[in-house]
Amino acid sequence: MNQFLLIAATCLLGLLSTTGASLPYPILPPLFAAEAPNAFNNFLGLPPKLLFGIALTVNPIGLVIGSALLGPLSDRYGRRPILLATALGAAAGHALTALALVMQSYPLFILARFGTGLLEGNGAVARALVAEKLEGPQRLRALSLVNGSLHLGWLVGPVLAGFTLGFGITVPFWVAVAALILAAALVAFTVPRAAAAPNDGASWWQVARKHHAMNLLRFPELRTLFIVQLALTCGITGFYEYYPLWLVEQGGYDARGIATINMAMCAIMTLAAIIAGRQSRMEPLHRASWLAFGLAAAVAGVALGNLWVGMIAICLFGLPNAFYNATVQSWAADRFAAHGQGSVMGLLSMTFCFANIVMAAIGSVLTLVDTRLILLLGAVLAAWAGWRLRGWRKELALQPAPRAQAEGARA
Repeated sequence: MNQFLLIAATCLLGLLSTTGASLPYPILPPLFAAEAPNAFNNFLGLPPKLLFGIALTVNPIGLVIGSALLGPLSDRYGRRPILLATALGAAAGHALTALALVMQSYPLFILARFGTGLLEGNGAVARALVAEKLEGPQRLRALSLVNGSLHLGWLVGPVLAGFTLGFGITVPFWVAVAALILAAALVAFTVPRAAAAPNDGASWWQVARKHHAMNLLRFPELRTLFIVQLALTCGITGFYEYYPLWLVEQGGYDARGIATINMAMCAIMTLAAIIAGRQSRMEPLHRASWLAFGLAAAVAGVALGNLWVGMIAICLFGLPNAFYNATVQSWAADRFAAHGQGSVMGLLSMTFCFANIVMAAIGSVLTLVDTRLILLLGAVLAAWAGWRLRGWRKELALQPAPRAQAEGARA
């Protein structure tokens, strides 16, 4: 496979996958903020905001598990079969989500969202495919383009949701089913078959248990990366999950209005991701620290500003986010390559998903008081990550790349 087809395949897969994952974001807030109670938003008589927080949490729980397992599994069994199976499985998950909404079945909705999240942890596999085939500036450029496609999916999904809801609440999810089936066909056509997995008698479950991404936390540098990324992505995910609810409360926005604001943010983020693939003279962790401060400022602008200041901050959020992701992912792919690109990218994806769980759970409580509290907490965590990156950069300047340690990890 030439570089063009490799990048095109992973970019299109990322676009189609995140399109399906992002569909519920503008749909759920109006459902749970509705005044009229029903079996869906009043399940077991629980507060709608609490149910909303749970609905946000279960998908990231699946993503955490999927991200931790799918990357390492693809290191052993190949990227192609893992990507095919997860794309088709996620399509089935979206079909169940549509059925749950028709039935107004909150338990089925939660189950479907969990299963979909589990299989949509394949973003780490797509990034690993690029990271292992390309090096240097080409890798940075390709990862930026993949990230741009993922960002564009977060734009396309909410736009589809906002502008197809008039045809029925399940229509956006059926669009996601079709998109993911197309993604599977694309993988089957463009990604070549890999060599057969080692025939050592180990089952896929044994491989997953022994080589999941959490094993990387045995190494000090990777533990530090996890902690910094967790703090930073808590700021990002708290923003993603609760700025739609902030828009509903502060501006009375409906699903179409949320989709419009999200469209502006994701369009800026996608364009920034393309530019972010260029080489920079600034050392990666130094650059990442400043970008983390920029993320903190954008989230704080939503938490502390009025409606117009908040909307401007939402749109500008995409700039530091796109540059940060490209910078850190490329740096990690270079420094920790000997651990296996699937495992490294799995750790980064898993951290983001774990942050979703943490912030959704905390937010389900804080929003009972004021939605702005969860956004303010996210801003503080992102600022701490920027401060810690500055200190870590100085520490790493005195240490060699962890090649020897990595050999022990793969033994």
